Amino acid sequence: MDWTTLAGTGLGALIGVGSTLLADRARWRRDATERSRQDRRDIYVTCLTKYRLAYEAMHATALAHQGQDTLDTAIREAFRTSGCDEVRESALICAPQEMADVLEDVYGTLRELQEIFAAGTPALDSHEFQEQRLKHGQAVWAARAAMRADLERRV
Repeated sequence: MDWTTLAGTGLGALIGVGSTLLADRARWRRDATERSRQDRRDIYVTCLTKYRLAYEAMHATALAHQGQDTLDTAIREAFRTSGCDEVRESALICAPQEMADVLEDVYGTLRELQEIFAAGTPALDSHEFQEQRLKHGQAVWAARAAMRADLERRV
């Protein structure tokens, strides 16, 4: 029996199996990276959307309850039912730390707006309120930029 043929066949099979395993591993890693990126994207979009819904609900409630004794309670209920606390917790657990910090900054400005809405002062058309709203808007834009950078960097 010719051992050279048998050794060549065995070596060829070993190389074939090894290259298949290596290609499968690379494909699995690429797919896992894409799934992770998609999961982060979904978290980011949901978080910013819920934050926006909370702002809109509080603003509409502040307009509807202006000057009423129920303003504070109504604003806090609008914030609570917006779902932003739940999505914030999800983001803080699942997002990378630097993104969690950025989302926490946005949440902080949203809570500051909640206090302004609940107190009823300053007035919604005042310069002071517009400054606070601008601060929140800048935090949202900074978060969007950081999210885009995070999603592009890890692809």
